[in-house]
Amino acid sequence: MEIESNTETSGNSENGEILCLPGQRICLSEETTVTGQGTYERGGYIYATLAGTVQVKEKDKCKYIEVKCAGSQTIVPVAGDVITARVLQVNQRFAKCSIICIGDHILERTYRGIVRKEDVRATEKDRVEMYKSFRPGDVILARVLPQTELSCYQLSTAENELGVVVATSSESGPNGPPMVPVGWTEMQCPNTLAKEPRKVAKIVAESSLKTEQVLQ
Repeated sequence: MEIESNTETSGNSENGEILCLPGQRICLSEETTVTGQGTYERGGYIYATLAGTVQVKEKDKCKYIEVKCAGSQTIVPVAGDVITARVLQVNQRFAKCSIICIGDHILERTYRGIVRKEDVRATEKDRVEMYKSFRPGDVILARVLPQTELSCYQLSTAENELGVVVATSSESGPNGPPMVPVGWTEMQCPNTLAKEPRKVAKIVAESSLKTEQVLQ
């Protein structure tokens, strides 16, 4: 992996760090070289979304290319993060979401996310039906995928621990009681006993506690 340097738009700081500007091409995007905080991928290359210093972090045998702003403490989703999001819209191809937590950190501002049909589950992807996986208003756990565009974050629920964690039945409405999981693909209203399809997450106690805090 080689970091590109254009003397007209970038340079080195006094301590040798590589400086970059928004939209500047940083390096090739490869299987083991992926986007991180402050970068995105387009056309096989990784670009900066921020003005700052280029940093390389290694995790799980991959190199994550990041750009850090001096003095910036803003927390943004990074590839590999597990986030909590609220589903806003669902169609046949994807679900639009609003990211409200990163790990156990409740965000001061939300970020746009999208779960594509092929990223809902790990098996039988061609049989996924979005309307049977998510509904508007659902709260989900998802993992952030390497960013390929600036407009939103791509998310995946293709793990047992990821998917819907809080949902109300269509009959009860948004103010109804949370449904209870009765399997990997169904949740049940405790009042009406009506069942509805969902891509259910296997919740651990810590995730449940955080979700309750968000909803309060």
